[in-house]
Amino acid sequence: MRKMTKANLEAAFAGESQAHMKYLIFAAEAEKEGFPKVARLFRAIAYAEQVHATNHLRTLGGVGESPANLQAAIDGETFEVDEMYPAYKAVAELQEEKAAVRSTHYALEAEKVHAGMYQKARQAVLAGKDVEVGDIYICDVCGWTVEGEAPDRCPICGATRDKFRKF
Repeated sequence: MRKMTKANLEAAFAGESQAHMKYLIFAAEAEKEGFPKVARLFRAIAYAEQVHATNHLRTLGGVGESPANLQAAIDGETFEVDEMYPAYKAVAELQEEKAAVRSTHYALEAEKVHAGMYQKARQAVLAGKDVEVGDIYICDVCGWTVEGEAPDRCPICGATRDKFRKF
């Protein structure tokens, strides 16, 4: 693939991915405000944006078999933990942006867990097995992730057990 086409598809993938997430966030807000049909519209179009992003990523060769996909996820999470979020948090601290410090701290702590979970899954897949995983709980406030049982309080943000979503 030529450089300009590749760069364009990478930019399109990023844009469609952001639109997908933004519209899901907007849908949740519309739902809270009592506009269920607006929420449905946002969710429907968010799905269309996901289809676009999927097509772009496949065209770029970014979707492989599970071991490669899991390694890509491990690499992404590790980059976020080792480089991206520490740098972003340092800048936010330097600029005294308290909400940004909190947001980047929450993400950093959650990404540490995610990398380990993906590593466990990759090892299982390489052995020809599906991963053994119990219930997964995600804190709605900070995104911290735990397998098994939700804690009484989130160790990262202090949210109570009722703020955890079960997967």
